[in-house]
Amino acid sequence: MGLDLRHVMRSSPYWPVVGHTTLRRVLPGFAVSALGDGMAVVAVSWLAIELAPAADRGVWVALAAASYTLSGAVGALLLGRFLRHRPPARLAGWDAALRAAALGSIPVLHAFGVLGIEGYVALLAVSSVLHSWGQGGVYTLIARVLPERDHLAGNAVLSGVGSIATVVGPPLATLLIVFGGPATVLAVDATTFLVLAVTFLVAVPKDAVPEPEDDTASRTAGFAVIRRVPALSGLLTLSFAFFLLFGPVYVALPLHVSDDLGASAGVLAAFYTAFGIGAVVGSMLTGFLSRWRMWPTTVGIVIGFGALVLPLGVGAPTAVSIVCFGAAGLLWPPYSTLSTTLFQRSAPSALLAQALAANSAVRVLSVPLGTALGGPLMASLGAVGALRLSGAGIAAVGLVAASALALRAARTRRESATGAAEPSGAESEAGTDTERGQGSSRGPAGGEQPHRA
Repeated sequence: MGLDLRHVMRSSPYWPVVGHTTLRRVLPGFAVSALGDGMAVVAVSWLAIELAPAADRGVWVALAAASYTLSGAVGALLLGRFLRHRPPARLAGWDAALRAAALGSIPVLHAFGVLGIEGYVALLAVSSVLHSWGQGGVYTLIARVLPERDHLAGNAVLSGVGSIATVVGPPLATLLIVFGGPATVLAVDATTFLVLAVTFLVAVPKDAVPEPEDDTASRTAGFAVIRRVPALSGLLTLSFAFFLLFGPVYVALPLHVSDDLGASAGVLAAFYTAFGIGAVVGSMLTGFLSRWRMWPTTVGIVIGFGALVLPLGVGAPTAVSIVCFGAAGLLWPPYSTLSTTLFQRSAPSALLAQALAANSAVRVLSVPLGTALGGPLMASLGAVGALRLSGAGIAAVGLVAASALALRAARTRRESATGAAEPSGAESEAGTDTERGQGSSRGPAGGEQPHRA
C-alpha cells in the first residue's frame, strides 16, 4: 500500500513541483499568506461598510475594494526602471513586506480610534503598489526553476493553494469578525504577509533561481512582447473584459447580502467559501489539462462563468445562488493558470518578469476598474441589477470571442483548401500542440484569491 501510494504520488503531474528543493521552501509561506488573503476577502469590504457613511456606502465599498489592487497597476507602469532587473524572489519578498506594513497599520489606527474611511482606502492602496511585480516575481520563479513541461502544474499548485485558502479563510474571518471585528482579520492578514516576506527574502538562496543571460530589457519591454504576439494581446484583451465585468460583484455581493437579504457576514462568507471549494476542485483538475486546446477552453470558461454568475442577479434562492457561485469558482483556476502558462512560454526568459508584470498590471487594473463601476451601477440598478449585468456581460464577451474563433477557423480552412501558404507565427498556433499546452513557446491565436487573480 505504501509503495502504491508513493507510485501514485510520483506519477502525479504535481510531484515535480511539490518535490522541488526551492519550491518546498516557498510553498509553506505562500500557503500561510494565502490563508490570510482568504480571510481578508471578507474583512476588506466589511470594514469599509462599518467605516463609511450610510448614505455613501456603495461608493466607499467600491473604492476600498478597488484600491486594494488598483495601485498595483500603477506600480507596474512607473516602477519598472527600479525593479525590472531585480531577482524574482526579491520582487515577491518586497511586495509581501509592503503589504505587511500597510495592512498592519490599519488595525493599529483603528484601535486608537483614528482610522477614517479615507485613511483606510489610502492604506489599502499603499499595500498593493508592488503587487504586480510581486505576482510577476512568483510566476517568474516558477518558470525559471521548473522545466517547461511542469509550468502548468506549478501554476496550478499556486492557484490550488489560494483556492484552499478561500475555502478556509472566510469562515475563520467570520469568527474573528464576530469576536474581534474586521480590523482583527486584517491584523492576521498582515502577519501572514510578514511570513511570506521572510520566506522569499531569507529562505530562498540567491543562487537557487537561474538568471537569464540577457537582462537588458527596457521599462516597456513587457508590453512590447505582448504587442508582438497576437495570441497574447488577444488573450489579454479577453481577460481584461472578463475581469472588468466581474469587478462589480465585489461591491454588489456584499451589499446584496447585507441590504437585500438582511443577512450577516456569515452568508457572505458562505458565498466566498462555495467559490473557494469550486476553485479547489478546479485547481486539482487544471494540472491534467495539458492536452486540451487552450483557446477553445478559455472561451468556454468565460461563457460558462458568466452563465453561473447570472442566477445571483435574477432572484434565484440564496442556496441556489451559492451553489452557482461555487460552480463558477470551479472555472476560475483553469482560466488563470492556462493563460499564465502561455505568458511563461511565450516571453523570452530575460523579459519574463516584465511581461508577467505587464500582464498582471492589466489584469489587476481591470478588476478594480470594474469594482469602481460597481458604485454607479449600485446607484442606478441596485445590487441585483449589477449582478445581473455582470453575469450577462461576461457570457456575452465569451460568445463574441467564440464567434471570432469560429471565423478564424473558417478562414484557416479556406486558406488550406485553396492551397494558400501555411500561416506563420501566431496565425498557425490554433491547431498546434502548443494550444494543448505542449511544444513550442507560442500560444493559441485569438483575442489571466479572486483577489489573487
